[in-house]
Amino acid sequence: MTPRVMVIGGAGYIGSHMVRRLQREGLNPVVLDNLICGHADAVKDVELIIGDCGDASLIQALFTERPYDCVMHFASFSQVGESMLDPSRYYENNVARTITLLNAMVRHAVPNFIFSSSAAIYGHPQRPLIDEQHPCMPINPYGRSKWMVEQMLEDYHRAYGLRYGCLRYFNAAGAEPDGTLGECHEPETHLIPLALQAASGRRHAVKVFGTDYDTPDGTCIRDYIHVCDLADAHWRLLEKLCRRELHNMSFNLGTGKGDSVKQVIETCRDVSGRDIPLIIEGRRPGDPAVLVADGTMAKHVLGWHPSFSDLPTIVGHAWAWEKKLVAHHVI
Repeated sequence: MTPRVMVIGGAGYIGSHMVRRLQREGLNPVVLDNLICGHADAVKDVELIIGDCGDASLIQALFTERPYDCVMHFASFSQVGESMLDPSRYYENNVARTITLLNAMVRHAVPNFIFSSSAAIYGHPQRPLIDEQHPCMPINPYGRSKWMVEQMLEDYHRAYGLRYGCLRYFNAAGAEPDGTLGECHEPETHLIPLALQAASGRRHAVKVFGTDYDTPDGTCIRDYIHVCDLADAHWRLLEKLCRRELHNMSFNLGTGKGDSVKQVIETCRDVSGRDIPLIIEGRRPGDPAVLVADGTMAKHVLGWHPSFSDLPTIVGHAWAWEKKLVAHHVI
């Protein structure tokens, strides 16, 4: 069986890597993206529809035009700090528009849904490694919006039979190993590309938000997972959903190893061979001190094992992408 897949937000960072993986597996996905955060040139040789999953008329027309076996959703806004300042924007995009999409899927009997969720649903960790049974108590609107959708999906399955899987990312990072695709946000908010932009000279310094956390070096600790490993987990979940081998499960995607902000910056210095000036600022609201995954369930159920997710490899692939952007004057 060759699944017919629509990728919402497929021109964004993680979505475009997913599209690339689907193409490698012989699929011809349809991408729907409003290009607010995505880039049309990140998806090649596929049908790109420029539009919004919250546009009920558009979604109705697309699902009427052809059948789909699965929708993959990568179109959430994802900046914790911004969600604290403007929660309305996050609930509108991440929750309300997803309801519009899910309602159209139910009406047109699209059977499977894969949701790009987040470790932000857990809030402050209660134990060193977070597994899927950890209490979900998000501490910012971004995390709450993701948790709301996960709860909605359970209700949609119970009432309408929608099958779904949720993949709870920890910190997505890295780029295609061949340097042809990577992270290109505007504005950029993720630590590794920010540090590498400082290394390449595209910015004068990188900001460190908080050095007084209860961690060994005082900075936040995060579990960094390579974007291609994320795409691999989605592919494995897609296969199992379409074969009806599982449904209605949520999986943590991480390495089980945390690196601090200072460790990440030092690795960026080592890989790039460049100095990276720092600007020390206070803590950002909504940032827990430590977020590290227990990814055992994904390994056991999906057969998923990260291939690229040691920090020097992640940074090495991201540095190759950053050098390409600089060489092509993408600033």
